[in-house]
Amino acid sequence: MVTSYPLPEGFTELEVFGIGTALLVEALLGFCLNGLTIISFRKIKELRTPSNFLVLNLALADCGICINAFIAAFSSFLRYWPYGSDGCQIHGFQGFVTALASISSSAAVAWDRYHHYCTRSKLQWSTTISMVIFVWVFSAFWSAMPLLGWGEYDYEPLRTCCTLDYTKGDRNFITFLFAMAIFNFVIPIFIMLTAYQSIEQKFKKSGQFKFNTSLPVKTLIICWGPYSLLCFYAAVENVTFISPKLRMIPAIIAKTVPTVDAFVYALGNENYRGGIWQFLTGQKIEKAEVDNKTK
Repeated sequence: MVTSYPLPEGFTELEVFGIGTALLVEALLGFCLNGLTIISFRKIKELRTPSNFLVLNLALADCGICINAFIAAFSSFLRYWPYGSDGCQIHGFQGFVTALASISSSAAVAWDRYHHYCTRSKLQWSTTISMVIFVWVFSAFWSAMPLLGWGEYDYEPLRTCCTLDYTKGDRNFITFLFAMAIFNFVIPIFIMLTAYQSIEQKFKKSGQFKFNTSLPVKTLIICWGPYSLLCFYAAVENVTFISPKLRMIPAIIAKTVPTVDAFVYALGNENYRGGIWQFLTGQKIEKAEVDNKTK
């Protein structure tokens, strides 16, 4: 006999099912698109460049976000979190480390594009590997802090997934939030803004616009902005007065990042898209060297 668990407080059965379905669709779509990006890099020799390795790393981080969403979707259909408190901590850590790695990887791609277009310097494999290692170690460091007592992982309002606990709003949360946000959100956005503004000026001078320079920053802010605002609001006000279902919306929006990134950095890139097309159809791409710069 199947046990029927009570609905999470503040949610109807339709809302729980709707959130679970949204998470599942986001996870499936993002995982398939980023999986295609990863496999194409592995199979198509022309795609295997230092610059495209940064795009690959972004796709790997986004696949991690999709796995996190899969687990959340499954738990939502169950109506409860089946993995216990230790599982909650692992889920929170895994989701946080992949999210931070995704943001930092976007900044790394912007940094590479700036040097390609503005300084005409070519990225070397040694530099790429060092950047990727730094991204993951740096993300793991900040994600481990809540496990060590600075910040805390706890259930989302739906109580079927886990993330940084922003409901307490105490000094421990506030100090961690501001330090983490500066190094993992503000600085990456600053890097992206300055890089793409410089590239935009370069394009205007040459009269050749290779890609939409405002799109990467806009998509990052749109996807992560609502969740960031919720956390900062929790630092100054009691966020529990906000409806639980409204507090779930920023998390659902953030889970769209893998799909959006796949379209912006892989499918939205003419040359990388050519490599994906070659992988799917066997038709040879025309350019001998494929990078992640042009669109």
